[in-house]
Amino acid sequence: MRFLWNHGQIPFQTGFTDNFASNEIIVPGITAADVFANLLDTSIWPSYYDNVADVYFYNYDGPILKKDTRFRFKTFGFPVEAEIIELEKPSQDKPGRLAWHGWEEGDADHRLDVVHAWLIEDMPKGRVRILPQESQKGKPAKDLFNTNPDTMNIGHQDWIKGLARTALESCKK
Repeated sequence: MRFLWNHGQIPFQTGFTDNFASNEIIVPGITAADVFANLLDTSIWPSYYDNVADVYFYNYDGPILKKDTRFRFKTFGFPVEAEIIELEKPSQDKPGRLAWHGWEEGDADHRLDVVHAWLIEDMPKGRVRILPQESQKGKPAKDLFNTNPDTMNIGHQDWIKGLARTALESCKK
């Protein structure tokens, strides 16, 4: 399934960028709404994903992501500036979608541009699918592509597993 797309003047089609990560899990016992609520709340990100820190909001107080949110955070050793470019909460007949354009300013050796997109959907028999994908451009992305082990895919897999655990725990309360 091709999930990432072109956002206006920012082409991030898979296969045409310097690095791409796609992860997926399917989890029983929670709903897309449960997962989405925990994903939007950046105040709890560090509790279930140890590769994120220092979330800061520019255009409002946060911590809940919403349309047109402008924020920054640290991940994979990079300070990332970001802006929400798509946010649709899941409904009975549609998956939840969240995407941000992220970047790190700098010269050619340090400039990084990413689109990080999430698809979260209810599936038959009480299961939910969590699918994040990230397309990256720039020398840091090329460097990440060449890491062994693949730190980007490993990190994103940790993120979605932590997100699923957090959603499961919040449903038990």
